[in-house]
Amino acid sequence: MIPVTPAPEPAAFDKKVRQPGWRAIRELAAGLAGSRDAIPPGEFPPYWRKVLDELLTSYDRICSYLCFYIPRGAGAPSVDHMLPKSMHWDQVYEWSNYRLACSLMNARKGVADVLDPFEIEEGWFALELVDFQVVPGDGLPPDVASRVSDTIARLRLSDRTCCDARAEYAEDYWAGDVSLAYLARHAPFVMRELQRHGRLRADDPVPPVNE
Repeated sequence: MIPVTPAPEPAAFDKKVRQPGWRAIRELAAGLAGSRDAIPPGEFPPYWRKVLDELLTSYDRICSYLCFYIPRGAGAPSVDHMLPKSMHWDQVYEWSNYRLACSLMNARKGVADVLDPFEIEEGWFALELVDFQVVPGDGLPPDVASRVSDTIARLRLSDRTCCDARAEYAEDYWAGDVSLAYLARHAPFVMRELQRHGRLRADDPVPPVNE
């Protein structure tokens, strides 16, 4: 994972999502003796899907957790609620609570307490280049290192599938099959870690870390 800068709320968000969402909350709560906390998470109408295109554009189609480009057509992008619907009914229809996620990461996260991509700092997550596992960065305070480890475990960021995908990006780059710009666009976490380890190709200029 790498830090993600929150994108501004789209101009049409209030009309497309928030207003119909809050009307739905009022109607659902009316059938539950006014208890909004009792609304089952599956009952919230998925108005958030109306802004999936805006989420993809705002975050350059990069999954907030896996840090891979979500391709058009077959990438299965989704809107993740950082604060789960089952626990925070008041955040179900709020842009600030949405994170762009591939369907794999969204399913794995569920209601788990993982670190927020909006709140993590540079260097909290690192990459081992032998097997491409994600590990806590060096020198972290114990409480931060513990939360990073928990997030890695809960999202299974170091399972074989994820590691193999990172390795493929790196090996394609080292072989000259893809450019540094392509790597930065499609696997920014891998690019940053190759840069940190001094493993960029000799003919490539070192890009700024936030490129």
